[in-house]
Amino acid sequence: MSRREHMLERLAQADQAAFAAGGAARVARQHKQGKLTARERVEALLDPGSFEEYDRLKTHRCTDFGMAEQRIPGDGVITGHGTIAGRRVFVFSQDFTVFGGSLSGAFAEKVCKIMDIAMKVGAPVIGLNDSGGARIQEGVVSLAGYADIFLRNTLASGVVPQISGIFGPCAGGAVYSPAITDFTVMVEGSSYMFITGPEVIKSVTHEEVTQEALGGAHAHSSKSGVAHLTAPDEHAALDTIRELLSFLPQNRSERPPMQPTDDPADRESPKLDTLVPENPNKPYDIKAIIEELADDGDFFEVQGAWARNMVVGFARFGGRPAGIVANQPMVLAGCLDIDASIKAARFVRFCDAFNIPLVTFVDVPGFLPGTAQEWGGIIKHGAKLLYAFAEATVPKITIITRKAYGGAYDVMASKHIRADVNYAWPTAEIAVMGPDGAVNIIHRKTLAEADDVEQKRAELVEEYRETFANPFRAAELGYIDAIIHPRETRRRIITGLEMLKDKVDTNPAKKHGNIPL
Repeated sequence: MSRREHMLERLAQADQAAFAAGGAARVARQHKQGKLTARERVEALLDPGSFEEYDRLKTHRCTDFGMAEQRIPGDGVITGHGTIAGRRVFVFSQDFTVFGGSLSGAFAEKVCKIMDIAMKVGAPVIGLNDSGGARIQEGVVSLAGYADIFLRNTLASGVVPQISGIFGPCAGGAVYSPAITDFTVMVEGSSYMFITGPEVIKSVTHEEVTQEALGGAHAHSSKSGVAHLTAPDEHAALDTIRELLSFLPQNRSERPPMQPTDDPADRESPKLDTLVPENPNKPYDIKAIIEELADDGDFFEVQGAWARNMVVGFARFGGRPAGIVANQPMVLAGCLDIDASIKAARFVRFCDAFNIPLVTFVDVPGFLPGTAQEWGGIIKHGAKLLYAFAEATVPKITIITRKAYGGAYDVMASKHIRADVNYAWPTAEIAVMGPDGAVNIIHRKTLAEADDVEQKRAELVEEYRETFANPFRAAELGYIDAIIHPRETRRRIITGLEMLKDKVDTNPAKKHGNIPL
């Protein structure tokens, strides 16, 4: 056998060992649990035949605890690049069949390599997580590896989109990488995230809790807000990642991709004329408005199960992607509270970082009152949303559908914090506070002296509503650009986004601002 033939045979054997991963038994166990292998996930995520793998033969350098005899090519993570819908992405996929997907120094180097290249070429990074955490045998080397990845997550933030898929356990320090990334997608029933597991919690606090209740997809999508999206199985989760990317640009220098649509730009929606109830205290579903206005009724909601009084997500108008921020009157009357403010603020900042226009729908009676909110820091957390909207330089279009009261009016992308186009429906009520509360304060003495208090209050409430709780005073002052018929809202949004497509706005020179964290 010639040297060339020998080397080719050696390469074939090394490749075979890498493709075998942790061995047939461990792969079978993975499949039995309803989980794909790391390589199968990459193949299902990317366009067929597009994956170019890096460091397939890389192994760890640990010699302690008998590790010198346990070297598997790839060392528990698959890395490389490929395409999704023809657009370049970089991906790493943790392999639970190899050392439980635990992170070593070599493992971290592989991940850092593709993240560095992704930032240089301007392409998204997708991490598919399924790992038992740091590789104990390597000690501080594995911890250093995590920190190296965290640094890159931080440096890449706002440069290229970063998406984390959680396909199994993600515990301890491993959770901080997904936490820094832009979006986290969890698989229901088989993925978990927590800083400390059930056993540690039981030993320290004596609380008994299951992995699912502590850090499963439901817990993080509805209680903590850590998970932005969930899916019933792994294939659905990968499809979700692909769909999410269709709304996003490749990097901070590009615009989000246009998508052709047959939905007419001038399509009117007569049903919107009567969708907002005449009774100002009656709720309605803001998502019905969003879906009626979006291209083909397609609204990709993000964090839909958490802070449900605020709705955020992506839609297209005339083929152009936009970020949606909307108060939800169906939940807490659409009030702003701590979680809603945090949810919307982070979404606004993501859109601003990646040149995605913002369309805001306003129906907000104010900030949620109560000691829990005040002691929880609603002042600070509400200011995050104010800061995010004020800082954003992307095109901003605002539609007030009904209530816009008090400081919440200012916060929700008002003209005063650099919204570009502000519309109001005829049902809009723009005032310092609602008519009932205002009358109780302004006319306290009059009411105290009235013979029939309730009749007098009703008269004064109607007078206040006619004078202040409408969009005309704001329009007269130029705070609203136009009062529009609801049915023409889609055309107005599309026209506004087209007009603003070349908008240039800047913030004062600074290292960075100090958002009220």
